Amino acid sequence: MDSALETKVTEWLSLDRNAATRAEIKQLVDRQNYSALSSALLTRMEFGTAGLRAAMGAGFARMNDLTVIQTSQGIADYLQANKSSNDVSNNGIIIGYDARHNSRRFAERCANVFLAAGFKTRLFRQICPTPFVPFAVKLYGCVAGVMITASHNPKQDNGYKLYWDNGAQIIPPHDTNICAAISKCTILDSAWGENPIEAGAIDVYDEVFTHYFSSLKQEVKHFSLNQASQLKFTYTAMHGVGTAFTVESMKTFGFTEANNIVLVKQQVEPDPDFPTVEFPNPEEGESALNLSMEAASEAGSTIILANDPDADRLAVAERLPDGGWKVFTGNELGALFGWWLCYCYKYGEGEAPRDMSNCYLLASTVSSRILHSIAMQEGLHFEDTLTGFKWMGSRSEQLVKEGKTVLFAFEEAIGYMCGTRVFDKDGVTAAGVMAEMATWLQAKEQRTLVEQLEYVYATYGSHISYNSYVISKDSLKTRQMFEQIRNGGKYCKRVAGVEVLSIRDLGTGLDTARPDHQALLPLSISSPMITFHLKNCVTLTIRSSGTEPKIKWYSEIISNDANAREILVEMVDTAVQELMRPNHFGFEMRKFRKK
Repeated sequence: MDSALETKVTEWLSLDRNAATRAEIKQLVDRQNYSALSSALLTRMEFGTAGLRAAMGAGFARMNDLTVIQTSQGIADYLQANKSSNDVSNNGIIIGYDARHNSRRFAERCANVFLAAGFKTRLFRQICPTPFVPFAVKLYGCVAGVMITASHNPKQDNGYKLYWDNGAQIIPPHDTNICAAISKCTILDSAWGENPIEAGAIDVYDEVFTHYFSSLKQEVKHFSLNQASQLKFTYTAMHGVGTAFTVESMKTFGFTEANNIVLVKQQVEPDPDFPTVEFPNPEEGESALNLSMEAASEAGSTIILANDPDADRLAVAERLPDGGWKVFTGNELGALFGWWLCYCYKYGEGEAPRDMSNCYLLASTVSSRILHSIAMQEGLHFEDTLTGFKWMGSRSEQLVKEGKTVLFAFEEAIGYMCGTRVFDKDGVTAAGVMAEMATWLQAKEQRTLVEQLEYVYATYGSHISYNSYVISKDSLKTRQMFEQIRNGGKYCKRVAGVEVLSIRDLGTGLDTARPDHQALLPLSISSPMITFHLKNCVTLTIRSSGTEPKIKWYSEIISNDANAREILVEMVDTAVQELMRPNHFGFEMRKFRKK
């Protein structure tokens, strides 16, 4: 064992008071498993596009009691240095947690840290959906909010999501400054306490629940129509927290459990082992929705609504006339939500259409450009942001401060922000909005969701996407791939035989489409992203994931050609081989499951 690793082992054992994780490190030392020790101890988790996420276990690179306490102490120190003592002691912080293994204990450790630091500390006494935390930050005027969750990651993972006082996830420079504070923090004995409620933390579960659903009523446009609906919606929580909250959302919109809601019984109760799904991620399509489809078939239900385990995302499927199912992509749902929320605003005050020149739609830069097309035609504004709802949430909050109306924001990974009650994606609200949209379409237009999507594309242009990824377990290889694409600044002039019109590289700040070649969006160093705009109306983006060992590609063609999808897939498959060179770098190609 070298001296650097020996120092980290000594540091860990001097700080950690959890018997299980101490024993894990000691066992690795006894077995002289220096590779595993190095992986666990020589690096520390860093804030990515969705906060901190890692496997649970011993070490500074993992989610465990000690790293949660250190993270919380670093945040407390940073907030005390940047906020007034009055804000800390009176506005304080809000902490929530999901149903994963150890989430409650991690939340309690977190609460103990903030209590000891003099923060007014609010803590949900039981599991809650992620959107409750950013909602509560705004409700109480908190200086920050913490949600313990790993969203849709595998069962061995957990995470730590941090919200700033604007109700959006943190963005630079807070993330890097907090990481610096974490590395210098000193933790107190009280952090290891067991019951923060007894120590003074305030349980706000009932109050937030009431305010959240009371305010949700402002998003309801057709309550009476919803009450009369005979549509049956099959719902799955994917073994997560969503059932109680999304059912309450549906009720707020006027739907009833007796007439409209079918629960997937095997998946509605929280279970951190996710026993019925290989991946607790509704974005995976049919492979994750098989039980939902079975339950829907039995009940005569035509629409499936699925939350991920922390209920901040929403997947939707609709039965087709032939008995099969259409599982909508994130971009397709973005098109439907975008159309619906614009329509509701435009005609919400009666027959005369409202002026929309003060309204905004937002999407992450790797998502479909359908909102841009809608905005151009309907006379409102569109903006794109870096990947991750922290950027869309923060920008939305700025726009609202400026007196603008943000109707909708989305990312292609089935994340939707309907309105501005929550400056983050919110699958609980989105489920109610989607159910109302489907009901209105059936009653007023005699259209299904699939038919409405065709209408949207016929009206604003057919936006066809083809997205996937390769698995890269070696960050060095990932960096080498991006440097190869950059080629010392001499980027390729053709991709898959098609002329390149412009290139935007947010790892370097280059955008050749602009006169000064300077990109408008901020640099994205930790999650490099290069976009090619091609002469055949194809846009291709290659991006390193901020939360998983993946290099993703996102492509779109705007075309009404009947063969556009085949053209896109063939061209992009060739481009992936040319640009990413998976065989050369040893990347694993995605194993496709049935969708």
